[in-house]
Amino acid sequence: MVNALDAGLVTVFVIVIAVTSTAGVTTIEFEPGAVVDLDAAFEALAPRGANDRPHSITIPFVQGKLALGTWQQVVLVEFDTRARSRQVVIQVVGE
Repeated sequence: MVNALDAGLVTVFVIVIAVTSTAGVTTIEFEPGAVVDLDAAFEALAPRGANDRPHSITIPFVQGKLALGTWQQVVLVEFDTRARSRQVVIQVVGE
């Protein structure tokens, strides 16, 4: 039996399986302008074709819910120009 947790931390980690590929995990307030801005920012910081770098994010949760804004989502950001194999690992620690 799995008990629900009320408060703690959730870590989301992306494992990059292919050589020379990059992906990241972040949160974003999902609206068209923010998506375009995020794409441009990541292209400047981590250009497509850059070396392999795994990324993770840790998000607190309170009263059984992730502590995100009303429109925020957790997203996997793909930095490659073609499909790659990925594995997403989620770890929850709390009480």
